Amino acid sequence: MLNIQYFASIREALNRSEEELELPRDVKSVQALIDYLVSANPHFEAVFIGDGDRKAGKVLVAVNQTIVDRKHLLSQNDEVAFFPPMTGG
Repeated sequence: MLNIQYFASIREALNRSEEELELPRDVKSVQALIDYLVSANPHFEAVFIGDGDRKAGKVLVAVNQTIVDRKHLLSQNDEVAFFPPMTGG
């Protein structure tokens, strides 16, 4: 079971802070998870699709509290966190 966490503006856009999801068989990577979430719920499209391309969206991803790229492979019981880019000042 994946534990998916949503932070900041993503949490606000989706109106949820977390959810649990049984990892679908065909979802092997972070990008495949994003594609699955977008196809399962149109609200995710506004979060994950940037410049008309969901691969270019400006959403950062951490798996088990480590920032990863979208090619990162997923396993059952992973914690996946989606959050907007951070800025400093």
